[in-house]
Amino acid sequence: MYLRTLSGTQGVPNGLLAAMFEARKRIFVDLLGWDVPVVAGRYEVDQFDDPRATYLILTDQSGKHLGSARLLETERPHILDTLFPKLCEDAVPKGPATREITRFALDPRQNARRRRRVRDTLVCALADHALASGIEAYTGVAEIAWLQQILAFGWHCEPLGLPRENGASLLGALRIAITRETPMLLKAG
Repeated sequence: MYLRTLSGTQGVPNGLLAAMFEARKRIFVDLLGWDVPVVAGRYEVDQFDDPRATYLILTDQSGKHLGSARLLETERPHILDTLFPKLCEDAVPKGPATREITRFALDPRQNARRRRRVRDTLVCALADHALASGIEAYTGVAEIAWLQQILAFGWHCEPLGLPRENGASLLGALRIAITRETPMLLKAG
């Protein structure tokens, strides 16, 4: 697997970003039924996909999208503070060394074993990216089943409040502390 780190885009994407946005549509719109914007009937792109977003994208040898995650700065509007601040018992964590992980996407055309391997690789890549970029914490919003997985990865992760109903889903917010020990903790977890 190969990791690419790309900056945001506006409008209809091309290349690897297009493949990522197409995979996001398959997952979040077609599979999970989210009511989020779709561009040109093919791409799941929302208001947070702007030039300041950062994407970590895993590909195979031929450049095919396997998995990805979007990182948003927290000193400007992001999903937790804009759409789900009530998930936090206290103030929404923000700061120059805090990023929000969103749109964690594993291409559903892979078998379960491959998706798990891609998931684990992407989680480790998030920790490595944080350490290389001066990021000390990640925040995020997740449905309860995914939230339980994130909490169990082995890193220092804590809920920011009690999960709450959101339509038919139960959502929770979390904060992940990133330290030099995080990669070792993830490998052990």
